[in-house]
Amino acid sequence: MVQYEIRVTGRVQGVGFRYYVQQQAKLLNVTGWVRNTVDGGVMVVAQGSEPAVKTLIDYLWVGPPLSLVKSVHTAELQAIETYTDFEVRY
Repeated sequence: MVQYEIRVTGRVQGVGFRYYVQQQAKLLNVTGWVRNTVDGGVMVVAQGSEPAVKTLIDYLWVGPPLSLVKSVHTAELQAIETYTDFEVRY
């Protein structure tokens, strides 16, 4: 199991991006969370098998129809907490 912290920038707020991420994560059996950041981006913590998390990262570049992703920065983290679901945080 791997865990990544992912920061996404661009037009990613107000376009359903968090719910898109949650939907894709659940389809891939990835756990963790997603939330908006004060700088207009989105932060994702994703935990799961390496192929599933890498696929989720690919989906982050696509985003929902009204989004425009400019960058996706990833950092692998040591998993301190085990998540049981994927949630949208506020």
